[in-house]
Amino acid sequence: VELVESGGGSVQAGGSLRLSCRASGFVYNRYCFGWFRQVPGKGREGVATIAPSYKATIEDSVKGRFTASRDNRQNSVYLEMNNLEPEDTAMYYCAAALFECSWSEATYNFWGQGTQVTVST
Repeated sequence: VELVESGGGSVQAGGSLRLSCRASGFVYNRYCFGWFRQVPGKGREGVATIAPSYKATIEDSVKGRFTASRDNRQNSVYLEMNNLEPEDTAMYYCAAALFECSWSEATYNFWGQGTQVTVST
């Protein structure tokens, strides 16, 4: 089982990034995927989930700037981040949970290694 994130980087405030997460080793289309982020010294914060039905839920603090999607043919999920702010700087992780979407880390069975997003002023 493997989740591999990519697409992180350094951008200026107001810029955009598109994170990708490719899954392998499990029945991808049965899983909800979550995007979480973490800054040093703090716990992980959920920012988006996308269900097997393709329904996406975006956390209120990033709603209107972040969108989540998935492509079952590519076994991949995506997080499109626009109008980035310095407060969005974090390590971003994707995670997979069998059937159920949740903001709780404990729900998720598999995690990627993370990709760093840095937003400068």
